[in-house]
Amino acid sequence: MDVRSQQRIDCSRIVPEILAETAAHRALRRDIHAHPELCFEEIRTADRVAEALKSWGIPVHRGLGKTGVVGTIRAGNSSRTIGLRADMDALPILEQNNFEHASVYPGKMHACGHDGHTAMLLAAAQYLAGHRYFNGTVQLIFQPAEEGGGGADAMIRDGLLELFPMQAVFGMHNWPGLPVGQFAVAAGPVMAAFDTFRIVVKGKGCHAALPHMGLDPVPVAAQIIMAFQTILTRTANPSEVGVLSVTTVHVGETTNVIADTCEMTGTLRTFSAELMDLIQQRMRDIAQHTCLAHGMTCDIEFNKGYPPTVNHPEQAELCRQVMAGLVGEENVLPQQPVMGAEDFAFMLQKLPGCYCFIGNGEGEHRFPDHGAGPCTLHNASYDFNDAILPLGASYWVRLVETRLAIAD
Repeated sequence: MDVRSQQRIDCSRIVPEILAETAAHRALRRDIHAHPELCFEEIRTADRVAEALKSWGIPVHRGLGKTGVVGTIRAGNSSRTIGLRADMDALPILEQNNFEHASVYPGKMHACGHDGHTAMLLAAAQYLAGHRYFNGTVQLIFQPAEEGGGGADAMIRDGLLELFPMQAVFGMHNWPGLPVGQFAVAAGPVMAAFDTFRIVVKGKGCHAALPHMGLDPVPVAAQIIMAFQTILTRTANPSEVGVLSVTTVHVGETTNVIADTCEMTGTLRTFSAELMDLIQQRMRDIAQHTCLAHGMTCDIEFNKGYPPTVNHPEQAELCRQVMAGLVGEENVLPQQPVMGAEDFAFMLQKLPGCYCFIGNGEGEHRFPDHGAGPCTLHNASYDFNDAILPLGASYWVRLVETRLAIAD
């Protein structure tokens, strides 16, 4: 454990047996980091998870959402059941770190800390299997394909909630910039919904020296992009939060040809379905009428992404109390909503639950031979902070013991 990070965690509140196994949990996390797998390709990772669970006597079910793994731990005679979820997939990023546990697969990287999420839940599973100080059932959900693949929804469609009924479900994500030894949690929306869009402006190609002989889609696309920026500032209620970003524009192949078409793609982020619908309708109106004014047409399509991640009040308060018992009230902060999206939202649509943040620090934990970039999510120089492994695992354990207290 990094000494500077250790000083920020009161180790007296960490589950001692988990703290004693930190070296093994760190080695497991770094092995997963070195062997990243993308959406629905988490075969090796799922194998490691399943093997570990079985070695601790935990029954395992595989195949939900293609590569998902579910382990079940029971104690006592209560019918109460909760789910704990960790994501397993990596990102299509070329890692810039050069330390020993850097990715061995070029173009694939654990740049969001799912390796750490998996290791924390496994550490908690090991302890819970050997110290069943609770009354009920814990479902350990190791989920594939969070990064755009909708693995949570895939597991649900494959029967997760029918095969493993639960009364509540909980998730956790490391958060760079939040100091080590701190958590953040709040009721209500904490992460946004996202949809994507694709628009093709259809003009008429011609020689670039004779623009009057064709219909140039480029200036029309530029007008559409600029007009889109008025939707959130002049159509939507200013008190509502949304993001509309055109992220790619593809047109033409050479300098002396006006292309037939111009394609734009991008993303939308909101905390409400109503605002998402409003944005999309205004985008259709603007794109179609701008094209019509210039004698052109367009195709526009929207693809549904993830719903907003909305924490339930009772479960958020439970999590806050558990966190305060580990790190003190002063180190449990209000969770500020962010415009990133998270497919744990699909689970929260079906069950009460809570999704929280655990501090990953500012990047001071990284080795000298890390990349030159910042230690932020989805960055090629990111690395999960191993110092928080015992804290995150202890949070899972105390959450189980509190939610499934012996007295039913």
